[in-house]
Amino acid sequence: MERSVLLQLARDSIQEVIEANNTIDKQALLQKHPLLAQNIPTTLKIFIEDELCGTCILDGTNSLLDNVIIAAKKAAFEDKNSKPITTSQYLHCHLQLILDTPEGVISQTDEPILKF
Repeated sequence: MERSVLLQLARDSIQEVIEANNTIDKQALLQKHPLLAQNIPTTLKIFIEDELCGTCILDGTNSLLDNVIIAAKKAAFEDKNSKPITTSQYLHCHLQLILDTPEGVISQTDEPILKF
């Protein structure tokens, strides 16, 4: 199954840190997906084998694009209640993205890249 744009953006954000490389082209994403410019409160959770390993909750101050990028990186590497995830954990984790839109709450879950 193909990953949604938002979940792929979250994965790419974590991968940027792991690889120490800037690969996300924000302008291209905004041109292709203008809705990413909207300000939407965002929550991102990282699970490994159904155990919560990182979370980040952001208000709607920033654009959805920025919120997804920031939330993914903070949940993976800056959650005070968890250790930063390793490359191996990243490959085996699944992500949950929750958006608090004016139309209601939207939740998406992503499967691990590699299964245990």
